[in-house]
Amino acid sequence: MILPIIYEENPILHRPSQPVTAVTNDILILIDDMFETMDQSKGIGLAAPQVGKNIRVIIVDTQQKKSKPFALINPEIVHAEGEQLYEEGCLSCPGLTGVVKRAAKVTVLGLDENGNDIKIDAEKLLAVVLQHEIDHLDGILFLDRLNEEEKQKVEKQRNVAKM
Repeated sequence: MILPIIYEENPILHRPSQPVTAVTNDILILIDDMFETMDQSKGIGLAAPQVGKNIRVIIVDTQQKKSKPFALINPEIVHAEGEQLYEEGCLSCPGLTGVVKRAAKVTVLGLDENGNDIKIDAEKLLAVVLQHEIDHLDGILFLDRLNEEEKQKVEKQRNVAKM
């Protein structure tokens, strides 16, 4: 089922999400619905808060050959190194983009859909998407990470959209 995406002004996107205590059938249905919603919206990542669920679940599909779509439950960045700049957008902030400074490489721990521990070592686009989606779980939007110059560019994007 395609779920409605929550937009940036909604308070749920600005507060930390609760850990998942058990991988239940409801969680698995949510994950399936999130994939359907993300695919329909042509996104490459989606966090549960973006569909109104204040729990620590993300899905990722970078649509790159070497990376298969996956879900992560209770993901946590346990190591980050280096630095990269990446122009990001967000399904919860339609029409807005900005360059964000992120770690170049991250290691993320979490659970897969079967409740098994999973470790992901990521770099480049996958590292960016993981950091972006985990930020959602912490109540942080990519807009919150923009420097002043990028914030001004976003304001121009907003003004153009209002015309």
